[in-house]
Amino acid sequence: MWRLDTENGPLQKPAGRQRCYQDSTMRFMFASLLASTLLIGCAAVPNQPTLALESGKSPEEFTGCVMPILQAQQLTPLLSQGQRHSRISLTSAVSTDKVMDAYKAQTGSKVFVFERSVLSSEFERAAKDCA
Repeated sequence: MWRLDTENGPLQKPAGRQRCYQDSTMRFMFASLLASTLLIGCAAVPNQPTLALESGKSPEEFTGCVMPILQAQQLTPLLSQGQRHSRISLTSAVSTDKVMDAYKAQTGSKVFVFERSVLSSEFERAAKDCA
C-alpha cells in the first residue's frame, strides 16, 4: 500500500513492507545457494582413485575375498563382473559413494578404490586385507 508523505515526496512505500521483501529475497537466495552446493557435491565423482593396489589374486578371487568382509560389516555391496573386470559398489539413498574396481593383470589384478570420504574406511581396509 502506498502512502502520501509530504516530507519526502508525494508517494512512498512503507518501510516495513520493503524490509519484509528484502528478508524473503535473502532467504530465497540463501536457499538456492545451499541447494545448488548440495547438488554439485552429489554430482562430483573423484577422478583419481583414493587407493591403488596390486594383488596376486584374480579379480574373481579378490572380490570373493572382499564381499564377505563387507557383508560382515552390515554393508550391502553390489557386485558386477565382466571377463577382465570386477566392480564392487556401495550406494546410498542419493548416489554411489564407494567403488572398488579390480582389473585383470599379467600377475593377478590391479585394484582401484574410489571414495568420497577423506578418512580411511572399512571399505579401503577390506581391499588392503585381501590384496
